[in-house]
Amino acid sequence: MALVNELTPMSAPPIVCIVGRSNSGKTTLIERVIPLLTRAGYRVATIKHAGHGFELDTEGKDSWRHKRAGANTVIVLSKGSLALFGDVEGEPTLEDVRAKYLVTPIDLVIAEGWKSEGYPKIVVVRERLDEVSVSLDGLLAVVSVKPLEAPAPWFDRDDVQGLANLIIQRFPRPSSAP
Repeated sequence: MALVNELTPMSAPPIVCIVGRSNSGKTTLIERVIPLLTRAGYRVATIKHAGHGFELDTEGKDSWRHKRAGANTVIVLSKGSLALFGDVEGEPTLEDVRAKYLVTPIDLVIAEGWKSEGYPKIVVVRERLDEVSVSLDGLLAVVSVKPLEAPAPWFDRDDVQGLANLIIQRFPRPSSAP
């Protein structure tokens, strides 16, 4: 089965999904890998899947009031920042989000979630690979607290440099590609 990233246009940044159960350490791992990638020159975007919905806007703020009044989309701008709150039909795909909402040049998208999608994925578990139901198609790496037999390289959760190196090797920045 071909991975989704291999089917996208060359100009679209690749997507790597970090997947695992709730409280497995996905967010912490992403927080630790991003600085290593940015030091290597990558421009990174993250997309977080919130399976149970979310509220980001603060009650009483102007943007919250605009949305509550019925605006379908509210954009807040300041020097150097942009935030968008909007209604969407169903649940957009990662491709839709990448194409419509990434507003600056990006070299790599790290998505937290989307375990069933056909993107390269890094699975975060505590002690066993079967802790999370995930397709092994496109498995890039496994991260856990103890060594595991896996059909992809294993990384200790503290070996973020090794994991960053794997990501850099697998997804070279366009300007550093041969």
